[in-house]
Amino acid sequence: MQKYLDKIISGDCIEVLDKTSEPFADLIFADPPFNIGYKYDKYNDKQKSENYIAWTKDWMSACKNVLKPHGSFYIAIGDDYAANVKIIADELGLVMRNWIIWHYTFGQQTKDKFARSHTHIFYFANDKNYFTYNDYAVRVPSDRQLLYNDKRANPAGKMPDDVWNTYPRVCGTFKERKGWHPCQMPESLLKRIISVSSNPGDCVLDPFSGSGTTAAAAIQLKRHYVGIEFSEQYVENSSKRLDELKKEFKADLNQSNISKHEIEEFKRLSIDTGKTLKEIGADKNLLKIFANQFAVRMKNNKIYSDEDILMLSKMIE
Repeated sequence: MQKYLDKIISGDCIEVLDKTSEPFADLIFADPPFNIGYKYDKYNDKQKSENYIAWTKDWMSACKNVLKPHGSFYIAIGDDYAANVKIIADELGLVMRNWIIWHYTFGQQTKDKFARSHTHIFYFANDKNYFTYNDYAVRVPSDRQLLYNDKRANPAGKMPDDVWNTYPRVCGTFKERKGWHPCQMPESLLKRIISVSSNPGDCVLDPFSGSGTTAAAAIQLKRHYVGIEFSEQYVENSSKRLDELKKEFKADLNQSNISKHEIEEFKRLSIDTGKTLKEIGADKNLLKIFANQFAVRMKNNKIYSDEDILMLSKMIE
């Protein structure tokens, strides 16, 4: 698989992965079609239920075969087939660590039932005792720190809940949105998954690469990636997106000696905590809390001052 490293491959993920002789992925993130009628470039997203379930088992099996022994496997799926994904995972011997609910605003509006405003994200490991989990990379300030100034608060922050509600859907008016793909995940959500379940230099596989968001997040977090995409048009467009991003990240330092990586990580911390950059910059207590939490996240033996955090807030605004 070395020849496919840091590339988006054009093809069917089952066929591509079945040609691989040994595990290569440290982390897999899969956001397959939900079988609810989305209009993709080539794929027909309205299959018979039994065919869709059989196909789901095939692609999950192909992914499991290329997952390293210590690897993690995340799957985003809608309500209709979430139970099937869990059953298939059990059959494949995957170990569920979390059943995450991604709750977002701008839900899919309906006329005759409650609006759907969530997606299931399963977090599986290949081995229940052997996996990568970088808790420092996703910890956030607790309410004891943010609201109550409680001395009992863990200075390293708390682990996020399994309901993620700080990531809105990437809607048509968002700057992040790539207009050529109908269904795009937020980069910040992928960064949380990649940060916690892989290390720099690891390989992240996305068997349904789509707009290339998983690969984009991997680049920014100094991971390798392999993307597989059925649509040649999506491959071409996402490859251009990634080429532009790679050029941007080559110039890693700006005049303030704050790296692009630090800027993006601070932006992620702000999103994860639900605090705006203006709120952080205007509150001395928040500045101190975020300076400490950012140092925990970066794990680079660097001490960040209140002034550093204020500078980061202003740079990102």
